[in-house]
Amino acid sequence: MKLGLKSNEVRVVPYDPEWKKEFAKVKKNLMQHTNLQDNQIEHIGSTAITGIHSKPIIDILVGIGDYSSVSDSLAKGLQNAGFYRLRVERPNEIVFAKFTDNSYQVKTHFIHLVDFGGELWNHLIFFRDYLNSNEESKREYEELKLEYTKQTSQGINEYTDHKEAFVKKIFAMSNSTN
Repeated sequence: MKLGLKSNEVRVVPYDPEWKKEFAKVKKNLMQHTNLQDNQIEHIGSTAITGIHSKPIIDILVGIGDYSSVSDSLAKGLQNAGFYRLRVERPNEIVFAKFTDNSYQVKTHFIHLVDFGGELWNHLIFFRDYLNSNEESKREYEELKLEYTKQTSQGINEYTDHKEAFVKKIFAMSNSTN
């Protein structure tokens, strides 16, 4: 299993069952370095969806009481676990990344720090669970990813935009079930 993408690189690889093992290892490490509990750390993103191509980056959802006020001890614990806060601005979340080395060129893991049990938390978990249980939607999502990467291997923002309508459609389904 080889993880990692350079800045703005877009590449998807076939599903690897080792991704779930890697998540479990990182989750244990996060719990050792922080006060986070088991239920506050979830595997999300395409590496958490069995059987589909994914970017080779492990996405981790971390929920806390108020994402906008990260305690110094949590920030230090995340750093001790190898995660560094990124400058990227995203609504209702703070993003941390783990890198292959001290050059900080290749990211291997992302933490999406959000409000525990909040709307974004619920949407991201619903998305993962829905795709894992719905083969047709899973394949539709995978095809969107493959379609983009056949055209180019650059442009992470454009890649995200390419998938946005599909993601919003699934998020809307989450709203109707809550």
